[in-house]
Amino acid sequence: MAEVEGASAPATSGATRVEYELQLYYWMKLIRGFEDRVSRLHRQNKILGGVYSGAGQEAIVTGVCAPLQEGDLVAPLHRDLGVFLMRGVDPGRLMAQLMGKETGLSRGKDSFLHGGDLEHAVFGSTSMLGSSLPVAVGAALKYHIKKEKHIAVAFFGEGAASRGDVHEAMNFAGVHKLPVAFVCENNRYAYSTPLEKQMAIEDVAARAAAYGFKGHVVSGNDLLAVVELSERVMNRTREGCGPVLIECKTYRYRGHSEHDPAREPRPDPALRVLPGEKGPRLETHPRRSGRASPRGGAGRGRFRRAEPDAQARRGARGPIRAVRLLFKHLHYHRQRQPSRFVTIVTRNTDTRTSTTGTRWKSPI
Repeated sequence: MAEVEGASAPATSGATRVEYELQLYYWMKLIRGFEDRVSRLHRQNKILGGVYSGAGQEAIVTGVCAPLQEGDLVAPLHRDLGVFLMRGVDPGRLMAQLMGKETGLSRGKDSFLHGGDLEHAVFGSTSMLGSSLPVAVGAALKYHIKKEKHIAVAFFGEGAASRGDVHEAMNFAGVHKLPVAFVCENNRYAYSTPLEKQMAIEDVAARAAAYGFKGHVVSGNDLLAVVELSERVMNRTREGCGPVLIECKTYRYRGHSEHDPAREPRPDPALRVLPGEKGPRLETHPRRSGRASPRGGAGRGRFRRAEPDAQARRGARGPIRAVRLLFKHLHYHRQRQPSRFVTIVTRNTDTRTSTTGTRWKSPI
């Protein structure tokens, strides 16, 4: 049986803990503002590729990434844009990646969906969601062999939980007791398939027992609950107690992607909450604990709405990838590119005439 977690009293008290929680609140506000700005840019046709919004799920990436240390590897999902910000990736460079600029993470060769930044230990996602779990397990195996005090974190959705490579990754990690944390972002919809049409159990975390480690269930809308659980279980994993599965229950408030109108049958917005919840708790804890400023805004002055707009302007200033460098850094690359066109001569034996033309010839 998976363990259900809730927010508890912080391990430390006083001004230091308050400042820490307000900093987490700042990151949530920044991620939400960044997500909203990207959605607007997509509607203006300024984003290269699809946009898969994680709006409403900021507490998950903030709470999970907060306890991580330098050298820990993170493998985010397509909705985890906030992981890049939390790990220290330059927001302007991230925006350039979304716009397909040469100053982006992949230097204009791909969209955000396949972008990563190993300098900040962020492994890029792929279209096959869940395929990054074996990679994270490989990193954890390296930490285990070299006896390094690092952990790997792999995000996946409840839809990817049914994939074979997810099963293989968890089974291998359980057998070898590797320092890896599997984080399931259960937003109840795998594209248009609701949770109850995909699996017969309510909690993905219940599957952890089959692999020989613990699974925990927490509200993905409760920042303090997520960060408290992450701190506790990741410390155990870092000390050699083996892998852990954290299931964060939330809701996908938008369509599968920004070009998806989300016309699949879904409950009324008033019902889009989990049992015992009141929806996304973006500002609940600062107000409930009396940590809001006298004017009512927790951490007011830390986050400015203009920040995402400024990063968008920085990203847009970058140049588009030069065509002559398109095939650089590929496995196949010639110093001298062959001619792009070849001449084609077509002969008609009946009329004894010839027609000369050209066609495109691939450099590869």
